[in-house]
Amino acid sequence: MIVLVQANVLTVGLGDKNEALQELPLRLIAMSSGSEAARSLKNERVDSVISKWDLDDMKNGLFLKRLKAVKPEIPTIVFIKAGDQAQEIAARSSGVCAVLTEDTTDEFFQTTVANVLGLKGIVSIRTISPAESEKSRYEKIAK
Repeated sequence: MIVLVQANVLTVGLGDKNEALQELPLRLIAMSSGSEAARSLKNERVDSVISKWDLDDMKNGLFLKRLKAVKPEIPTIVFIKAGDQAQEIAARSSGVCAVLTEDTTDEFFQTTVANVLGLKGIVSIRTISPAESEKSRYEKIAK
C-alpha cells in the first residue's frame, strides 16, 4: 500500500500523542525539546508544528512564541494543561491555530490536525492483517 504524504509536521514534546497521527498522510518529525526543534526548522521543510505549551527546556510557550515571531505563516497547534485558563489565554494570544488540552482524545486530535492542515476529505488508513481481511479498511476522519 502506498500513502502519499500530504504534509511535513514537526511535533515537539508530544511523546505518545504522536501515535494518534500515524494514520494520517503525514511525515512526522518528532522532537522532545524546543531547542532541538528550533535547530531542525533550519534543515527541514515543515508545513505545520504541534507542540506542548510547556517544554522541559522552554517554559511558558517560549518555543511557539519564537516560532510565530520568525515564521508566523506556519499553522500551529498547542497542547496545554486541562483547566489552566492562564495557559489557554496565553496560547490563544500567541496566534496559534488551535489549542487542545492534554486529555484530548486521539480522534479529536486527528480531526483537528486534518482541519488545520486542510486535509478534509482525506481518509485515515488502517491496515488490517491479511488473516483478518483481504483488504485495507478506510475510514473518513474529517467531514
